[in-house]
Amino acid sequence: MNRPSSASTGLRCINRLEVGPVLVEPRKITARYVVVQGSDRSETELVYKYEEDVLDPSDPAAHNLASMVTAQAALNYGLFCDQLVFHGPFDRADTRFLEEMTRNTNREILVNKLLLPNPFLLSDRLHIDAKTAGAIEGAELSFPDLLPEKPAARAGWSKDRLRCAVLSSGGKESLLSFGLLGEIGCEVHPIYINESGRHWYTALNAHRAFRSQVPHTGRVWTNIDRVYNWMLRHLPVVRQDFAKLRADQYPIRLWTVAGFVFGALPLLRARGVGRLIIGDEYDTTLRATHQGLSHYGGLFDQSRYFDNALSRYYERKGWGVAQFSVLRPLSELLVQTMLAKRYPELRRLQVSCHAAHLEEDRALPCGRCEKCRRVVGMLVATGADPRDCGYNGKQIEDALVALRTRDVHQEAATSEHVLHMLAKQGHLPPDAPAARSARPHPEVLRLRFDSERSPFHTFPDDLRGPLHRIYGEHAEGAVQRSGRSWVEVDPMSDAVLHAPYRFGRAESEQTG
Repeated sequence: MNRPSSASTGLRCINRLEVGPVLVEPRKITARYVVVQGSDRSETELVYKYEEDVLDPSDPAAHNLASMVTAQAALNYGLFCDQLVFHGPFDRADTRFLEEMTRNTNREILVNKLLLPNPFLLSDRLHIDAKTAGAIEGAELSFPDLLPEKPAARAGWSKDRLRCAVLSSGGKESLLSFGLLGEIGCEVHPIYINESGRHWYTALNAHRAFRSQVPHTGRVWTNIDRVYNWMLRHLPVVRQDFAKLRADQYPIRLWTVAGFVFGALPLLRARGVGRLIIGDEYDTTLRATHQGLSHYGGLFDQSRYFDNALSRYYERKGWGVAQFSVLRPLSELLVQTMLAKRYPELRRLQVSCHAAHLEEDRALPCGRCEKCRRVVGMLVATGADPRDCGYNGKQIEDALVALRTRDVHQEAATSEHVLHMLAKQGHLPPDAPAARSARPHPEVLRLRFDSERSPFHTFPDDLRGPLHRIYGEHAEGAVQRSGRSWVEVDPMSDAVLHAPYRFGRAESEQTG
């Protein structure tokens, strides 16, 4: 199929995006990002900084890892470039991963950012529709310094399977993951990724508490958020006042979590950590179709497919690392309920907000965004006090009022059940518009096992017994999907506890 031209779509606006080579220091990685547009050349630097020695500048494997760390941000711009050039020592496993994930990200951005409504776009400069979108291809990827076909064997990183890193953000999922793994006896390494901008506010309270009280807490500083904004300046289809728009989405990028995951990997390597835990629950694994184009709802890097793709990549590299979430069978409502009831001291550190701010050196939620409405609604519905998470009385009242008329970005079953609970408690008047959506879905307060979203084998079997026992103290049972119905299942049965842990098929390759 012929690729539509740059002139016909309005997409192709960059001749070449070059990344690297990297400069490796014991506590710092630096790589150039160069945009070439006709005769114009623009350059910036992507930086990752660590608080301990993690890389040996004389080690070729360190340069290889650092090159992969700094390559990830570029994968968001394949649709807008003729060529992506990655300088540095990449091997075949690296190039295969980057090529697969670039193709997948191209499709996600094409559907979820360019075809679906996006307030950041200048629609008159973009000329694509579902009929022509399927023929659009992304940039050619180039690796000028490709390593030999069979690089020397590398020793795995993992020294202890109970040594687990939790990618931490100050949100409820990473806090609950930390609490659970610590309770069952794992050596937990909370790794915080400190973006240079205000996104760090969501993690600030938790990181300060953990740094003073929790051994093995780590922090990685990066300016990747500045690089994303710098790239937007080179895209004519994006409104250049994007920083002034208030919206619950990013203008273009959808390959975001990988920038954090790869940034954490040098710490895992240095510390001999073999498991990387991501805090994602049941509703982030999604398959959808938009006018014949298959996609993952813009949630690929929060899905089980993402964990599988990364784990397969680590396996090909011989690193002995596995990436997964222990929360896949839980709804967002059950996550919030468990955090509030089992780990109230961690819940007080939670900041779940798109626009957190500082007051007297403490990060506080804005109380107005979609995420704040969602969190306040869940806390009130389950009998917890939102004040413990930094909300004041007026913010709580306003959030509950807003829930009567405004939607939230949440699995339908969970949002409808929250409204049902609020209605029973008298927080949702019968004549409120949202009352029409208030209906019970008792399964969202149970462990849910689904062959695609949350199979029995979604995380290693040595963790299942201890975690399922804890889940059983808070969940209202467990169910397994059978067709369109839910049937009860025993989460402590041999079939559930001993299903072989595996990474699954190459789901990412099926898209498109």
